[in-house]
Amino acid sequence: MIIPAYNEAASLPRVLAELRTTLPELDVLVVSDGSTDATAAVSRAAGVAVVELPFNLGIGGALRTGFRYAVDEGYGTAVQFDADGQHDPTTVQRLLHAVKDGADLVIGSRFMEGGTPTYHISRLRRLAMRALEWIVRRLVGRRFTDTSSGLRGFSAPMLVYFAEHYPVEYMDSVEALVMASNAGFDVREVPAGMLGRIGGAPSTRGWRLAYYYVRLLVVLLTSYTRPAQRHRTGHSDREAPVPDAPCVVEQLVDEARIAEPVTGPTA
Repeated sequence: MIIPAYNEAASLPRVLAELRTTLPELDVLVVSDGSTDATAAVSRAAGVAVVELPFNLGIGGALRTGFRYAVDEGYGTAVQFDADGQHDPTTVQRLLHAVKDGADLVIGSRFMEGGTPTYHISRLRRLAMRALEWIVRRLVGRRFTDTSSGLRGFSAPMLVYFAEHYPVEYMDSVEALVMASNAGFDVREVPAGMLGRIGGAPSTRGWRLAYYYVRLLVVLLTSYTRPAQRHRTGHSDREAPVPDAPCVVEQLVDEARIAEPVTGPTA
């Protein structure tokens, strides 16, 4: 279980306690993304593994750190989970079952049948989500109902790929979905329950959030080919070896202070 966290000391104790109660068999890693509060301390106090980044990389960089950690530690499956309490722990088994069934990337969807968002999503934000869904459909050749969900499951090949190639900018989830689809990975959705934030404050909102939406639109429209173009090449990255070139995230993992993980089966 990979939990990226930036100044989430207020919500993490409850989140980690619920995970321990609901999913005691899973190991948990908190990636403290340059936090200036007690995020790392409360995580260690809860008995989970912690990676402390020396400065804020953003959620994409924190997740790539988590993927690198999972690969280095030999995990065959991982789940991305929010630190703010919005994700329902009872949904995690759906992700794991889909990965076991052969999926590489599994998205917990708020909006497919059986999904339950129990918090308010503004009209403007929902319109932006729908615009992204339309663009993703054009780029990958299929429809996804929740392209920006941060509740996700990953297979071993997906972890290896994302440990090197995961996008580091905010709104990473949409870009990662397009990357995985266009690289030939098996991407699926399962219904998910999501709740309101239980503590802390969002790291992006207002004009900053609008900027990231616009940036993402530009990246998607200029950097990725449509399915017809991809299939003509017959190329898939699913089984391709990952380059050995070092990256900043890998160096940070090596330099970070890492607590021993809780013993348990891979997840």
